[in-house]
Amino acid sequence: MVECHSTKFPGVRYREHETRKHGIRRDQYFAVRYQKDGERREEGLGWLSEGWTAQKACEKLAELKPTGKTLQEEREEARAARRHAKAEAERTRLEAITFSEFWHKASFPQVHADKKRKTALSKEQFFRLWLAPVIGDKTFLKIAPSHLEQIKRNMTAAGMSARTVQHALGVLRQVFNLARIRRVFRGTNPVSDVRQASVDNSRMHFLTHEEADRLMAELKRRSLQLHDISLVSLHCGLRAGEIFNLEWPDVDFTRGRLFILDSENNGIRTAHMTEEVRRMLESRNESTGHVFKTLTGERIQEVSGIFDKAVSAVGLNEGIEDRRQLVVFHTLRHSFASWLVEAGTHLFMVKELMGHRSLSMTERYSHVSDETVKAPVNVFEHSFKR
Repeated sequence: MVECHSTKFPGVRYREHETRKHGIRRDQYFAVRYQKDGERREEGLGWLSEGWTAQKACEKLAELKPTGKTLQEEREEARAARRHAKAEAERTRLEAITFSEFWHKASFPQVHADKKRKTALSKEQFFRLWLAPVIGDKTFLKIAPSHLEQIKRNMTAAGMSARTVQHALGVLRQVFNLARIRRVFRGTNPVSDVRQASVDNSRMHFLTHEEADRLMAELKRRSLQLHDISLVSLHCGLRAGEIFNLEWPDVDFTRGRLFILDSENNGIRTAHMTEEVRRMLESRNESTGHVFKTLTGERIQEVSGIFDKAVSAVGLNEGIEDRRQLVVFHTLRHSFASWLVEAGTHLFMVKELMGHRSLSMTERYSHVSDETVKAPVNVFEHSFKR
């Protein structure tokens, strides 16, 4: 049992270290004894080598008695105060970070890591051209809806479309959301308080079979791989990204199916091959890796510019000014859905084949030709001639 020694100060005693010395004497550990709530308590203070003496121990005991606190309670309060002060200092530091500093240190590195290179560059351009000039030097707490309205006015005055303005505000919303996650900002996202113009960005044009034949022939003449990629979209309704993600294990020749593992909305779905698509894929079959890839064997990142050149060559966009009417790669998927509807396919089945989340999304792709609309009227008219 460790022997404790009394001092000339009431309530203060010490014990000696078995081996360690401080100067010529053994090191001493001081403790204080006192009454609290009818119980005798003893709490340690520290070693002589740490600066404690019997005199200091007596002074600490004198401080404790008026407060009615134990030494443990006092220490816990001190630790809590230090934690609070540290948290407040960190909060002050974070809230002093400007929008530009956060973009360069946190937002853009994450965008660059998570998004495709083209998407990352697009977001960086929004930041550099439109966001930074207005709010770059401001902290998040100083950014108000009025600043966002200024960004909208600047973009509109420069001839930017309502859709482009929406994209810019979308980037801003994402930065604020990340700032909240990182505790740089704790308020309400100001983008929520800014009114945004409604935008009808849905594609209105779909190809006739004759237009599709001309386009596919031109694509085949210019690039066989781009022709084959386009064929999958036109005959199976796949998005460009879904086609680029296709690997040979996703192709089921036995059942004539394609497994879409990274579908935009549903996570996984099945597409069905036409015979023309099956023959094309069988001619390309390599068993492993991506079905379509670059010359270096890597995943394709975007649709080749050859597609737009082929569209121009066959005159499909000639005289068209409404961008919703322009033929782009997505028009192939749009045509797939529209042809299904023209053929009398139920919208629910079209929804499943397109991988849409809801029927309302499918209805955007369900434009039908004048002849299809006219057919029921012809039946109605024929009933009068009986």
